[in-house]
Amino acid sequence: MKKSIRNQFADTMLEVGQNDQDLIVLVGDISHGILQPFAASCPGRYFNIGICEPTIVSMAAGLSTTGFYPVVHTIAPFLIERSFEQLKLDFCYQGISGNIVTVGGTFDYSNLGCTHHCYGDISLLKTLPNIQILYPGSCLEFDTLFKQAYANEQLSVFRIPGMSHDYLFDDKITLGHGIKIKNGRDLTLVTTSSHLKNALTASKQLQSFGWDIEIIYIHTIRPLDTEILIQSAQKTSRVLVVEEHMISGGLGDEVIRTICNLPHVKTSVLGIPDRFVREYGSYENLCEKVGLSVAGIVKQVTNFFS
Repeated sequence: MKKSIRNQFADTMLEVGQNDQDLIVLVGDISHGILQPFAASCPGRYFNIGICEPTIVSMAAGLSTTGFYPVVHTIAPFLIERSFEQLKLDFCYQGISGNIVTVGGTFDYSNLGCTHHCYGDISLLKTLPNIQILYPGSCLEFDTLFKQAYANEQLSVFRIPGMSHDYLFDDKITLGHGIKIKNGRDLTLVTTSSHLKNALTASKQLQSFGWDIEIIYIHTIRPLDTEILIQSAQKTSRVLVVEEHMISGGLGDEVIRTICNLPHVKTSVLGIPDRFVREYGSYENLCEKVGLSVAGIVKQVTNFFS
């Protein structure tokens, strides 16, 4: 059975916690089973604070001031949206470092409706200074990026998706550096996390229509690798961003701001419309509903850029 990124999170906590006595994990009543090896191996450094997310964030900030590397973990809308004031004031305003690991971003809890959806977390987080935003799409990415980021003097936020893209990278995974997955000359397709899988499949279909697609993969939203985006946009003059986030304020906005001064570059963003997705169903159903699918990418390229 393939390991989930959430399970990799637990394995990474165990490995890092055994080697660094200052790592401490606080959870909001989730992931107890997979974190028991950490709790047993690192006694006194695992706490279930319960369903009181603002308190968890404030506690973590206090622990950080005493020299610990706190990791706070629960469901995205409750940790980012409900506790935003604490992230803003207790961590970022004070210049305190720490780690936030969320699950259930966007549609992963699709059957539970809008209360468990989180479309705008990246947009909110980008308003805060002294922050790193990471969106890994595989176990290797999470493990590598967490080890590179957890002890930095910033608040590091890891958005863990329920799905993995299953792509095996040839290039080294480095915080703040995008990866060119495929060279092309006609259009740059920028994507992040698990939607790399759809991007790769769509590029093959588009090839049969005569398109030569370049794919740029971004696992670090902030700090963003602007150089790789500018170089690709200058070459292809067409850029499509595909992301599982609300169109307002996500990766697409960052890409457009990066390349907006380049002459004769046409851009588009394929993401979640600025509205509530009120439907229920599977993760795949909801993604297809907003066009986040292979067919949606092909349609956007052929309709908008042709």
